[in-house]
Amino acid sequence: MKTITEFPRKVVEFPDMGIVMPDGCRLSARVWMPEDAGDDPVPVILEHLPYRKRDGTIFRDQLTHPYFAGHGYASIRVDMRGNGDSEGLMDDEYSEQELQDACDVIAWAAAQPWCNGNVGMMGISWGGFNCLQVAAKQPPALKAVISLCSTVDRYADDIHYKGGCLLNENFGWASTMLSYSSRPPDPLIAGDNRWRDLWLARLENQSFLLPLWLSHQHRDAYWKRGSICEDFSAIKAAVLSIGGWHDGYRNTISHLVTNIEAPVKGIVGPWIHKYPHYAGPKPAIGFLQEALRWWDHWLKGAETGVEADPDYRAYVMDSVRPARWHPERPGRWIAEQEWPSSKITIETIELVSADAGPSIVASPQTCGLAGGEYFPFTFGPELPGDQRPDDGLSACFDQPELTKPIEIVGAPELEIQFASDRPQANIAVRLCDVHPDGASELISYGVLNLTHRKSHEFPEALVPGETVSARVVLDQCAYRVPAGHRLRVAVSTAYWPAIWPSPEPVRLTLSAASLSVPLRLLATGDEVVFGEPEGATPWATETVRPAKSERHVDRDEKTGIVTLSIADDFGEVRDLDHGLVNGSIARETWTIHPDDPLSASGKTHWTQTLSRNGWSVRTETWAQMRSDAQNFIVSARIEAYEGENLVFERDFDERVPRALV
Repeated sequence: MKTITEFPRKVVEFPDMGIVMPDGCRLSARVWMPEDAGDDPVPVILEHLPYRKRDGTIFRDQLTHPYFAGHGYASIRVDMRGNGDSEGLMDDEYSEQELQDACDVIAWAAAQPWCNGNVGMMGISWGGFNCLQVAAKQPPALKAVISLCSTVDRYADDIHYKGGCLLNENFGWASTMLSYSSRPPDPLIAGDNRWRDLWLARLENQSFLLPLWLSHQHRDAYWKRGSICEDFSAIKAAVLSIGGWHDGYRNTISHLVTNIEAPVKGIVGPWIHKYPHYAGPKPAIGFLQEALRWWDHWLKGAETGVEADPDYRAYVMDSVRPARWHPERPGRWIAEQEWPSSKITIETIELVSADAGPSIVASPQTCGLAGGEYFPFTFGPELPGDQRPDDGLSACFDQPELTKPIEIVGAPELEIQFASDRPQANIAVRLCDVHPDGASELISYGVLNLTHRKSHEFPEALVPGETVSARVVLDQCAYRVPAGHRLRVAVSTAYWPAIWPSPEPVRLTLSAASLSVPLRLLATGDEVVFGEPEGATPWATETVRPAKSERHVDRDEKTGIVTLSIADDFGEVRDLDHGLVNGSIARETWTIHPDDPLSASGKTHWTQTLSRNGWSVRTETWAQMRSDAQNFIVSARIEAYEGENLVFERDFDERVPRALV
């Protein structure tokens, strides 16, 4: 990445600009703007997050917000209420209070003498979600949005449920937020006499969100609120949607470009869950330059050519050897002026037919361990590995060796006719690239709770032995399969630890199955070119404890229990400006017996530390989830320490009835 130190306008920074909400709650914002903005007002770019501007997102903030400010913007990074250095309490993600606060910040910013009245909102993940949701509320000053790694559907395509299946990321994320939100404000910001009171009030009112999310197992009003797919026409601001093929949110870009009536463009690269100017696998792109083109047009009225950009720009990844991490993915950029594209044709492949006879699918509960993380984050061994271990636990349908390469661009779909021996069953479908030596690389996958085959809102139990039909939509992808390789469709009834298992072992009988594959003519080279990554001066830190990650799969030969253990020590660093030292460690354990879905268990343990000179605080959180045939059984504990003194502790224990459809 090229570091830019000289900008068209000199930048000034305000590390703690207070923005008071109508109810009196003070939000803390870190603001960068041109020094002369009072004389020459500028548009505002807002990022509104719970992830702590002081020590959480500071790495990416330092690269991004001063860059925008130097090019003539007031860039505002707000700590959401109840987090970081802001007052108040947070009770859930994407609450009406959160979205209204963002609307109030937008109105406040637009009214400032240093603002020209136009506001843009951006963010990745949580910030990508809420900028779309805020746009749907149509605050008058909001003219444009850049949403990265986000979703249009909080139920079907977030970290809670997928295809009606309960994602284990639902438990993992609840555990993460319990830890993230347990930390206090910085005494240098909140004040020596106030930080502790704010912290203890935050801890006493903190929620463990898992029981709430588990209590909404169908697509009800809870999930519809904030799902912009309920009314795409509500978004009037111009939207630039960006994502990565190695992220969990692959489908949003296509959904937005296909459905939004406002100006919209999409970019998908080979990246994990990161901003694309520093993301991996490479190639990264000049995201900040692309963002400036977007902002300059929609917030300043400049002719930058963004309206003429292709609707959909995507990186077609070449076949590679399976690995848990790829520093780089070879491939090429394609450009579709309109999306959906008339250049893409659908090829249907018959996998199971009446002539060939039925196929049986009955997987051990350990199938899925080669799948990798739902959204890889650490530039480490979190990508899908060689799929052969999971292929061996699945029903596989191998196609003939390709005589010429093909490019798959879009969302493959599997149509099946099947009978189940149980009233509830999950199905996982993986599309793989099989190398000549048998190595199997994951191209795309999809999962479906088969009781949700007609509706996520009104599921229907299966009648054992009755033949019915279903459609499984796999994730969007862009992948070139070379000549000499073959396609494999692998079908399983388990996908651990990505999804929570059915309450009973399941046997599916497939009487018919066909796969629809979206194919595009081969690109001969890059059809669009991006600039090289740029950024402002990186965050200045001193390493106190280096980061390290470990990941192990172990099988107890006596009990048969299989355990996945993950330890991510994110290290500890000292900020060389304000001196705050922050560190965190996350530990996860997932256990299951191949023959017993009710043996499934997830456990987490997070440690967070903050210190400066003689002051230090630490929070420890633990959580566990398991189930019987009727209930989810969840528990959590939080401990908070000032120095070595325990100042707060709380336990959470709850049973949530398990929906059997």
